[in-house]
Amino acid sequence: MKKINAHITKKVADKLDEMFRTDRKSFEEKWEHIALFVKYGMMTEDKFLDKAGKFHLLEDVDGSTFYTLEEYRTAASALQTNKEDKLVILYSTNPTQQDSYVAAAKAKGYKVVKMETMVDAGFINQMEQKWENVMFTRVDADIADNLINPDAATQSVLSEEQEGKLKGIFTGQLSLPHVKVELKGLGAQDQPVIVTRGELMRRMKDMAAMGGSAASWYAGMPDEITMTVNANHPIYQRILGEGDSALQEKQVRNLADLALLSQGLLTGADLTAFVNRSVELMEK
Repeated sequence: MKKINAHITKKVADKLDEMFRTDRKSFEEKWEHIALFVKYGMMTEDKFLDKAGKFHLLEDVDGSTFYTLEEYRTAASALQTNKEDKLVILYSTNPTQQDSYVAAAKAKGYKVVKMETMVDAGFINQMEQKWENVMFTRVDADIADNLINPDAATQSVLSEEQEGKLKGIFTGQLSLPHVKVELKGLGAQDQPVIVTRGELMRRMKDMAAMGGSAASWYAGMPDEITMTVNANHPIYQRILGEGDSALQEKQVRNLADLALLSQGLLTGADLTAFVNRSVELMEK
């Protein structure tokens, strides 16, 4: 049986390789329909994995460009090689929902690809072990400045006193153990607040949500959220200059809630409070 399976695997891999080499454009047009099969084969059969390296494709979020792993390495390695000399493949599981994060990454020249199939969570984990010097990071796992090398140094336009006051308002409004507030001096054009969830914890929760995972207990754990406050956004100069502390708190809470909403993390009573507060602020 193993010999028969090996023979079939070789024939399928050879046929896909031939299709890719003889008419790549047609192969790319079919990729949406064959990607799941190719990825499953790469995960379950090492001989198929060896051959599939020639025709497995990474599709960019715009759907306009397809890369083999080596083509992606050539296109992205200059900007997306981290301090450990690993190529960081940035991916999106939902380009529409993660649009602001995708846009921020593309603004830095990064190449973001789609990973949307039902096997991609497992595929990513396995390829990190099988491909040399490669790691995957979801585009919303951190602010754009930290996606390749975390904790990049940043410069804030606020004074130390202003930073302390602003962080105090945020932490006072978000006194939750799983929410960590950080101030960073990002670009003035970047979002005022960016919510991210760490790659490892989010990946484990995604796999647990699929069921059958040995780490299913992750599914019930609260999301570990990092809320990055862009100290260089001009809105904070106005908020810090506001004499009404109650109004300051409402404005800050709304900015925080908007960021949570963008990640689908604002629900129930918190969502209702956000809507009511937004109406109240508009009436002022």
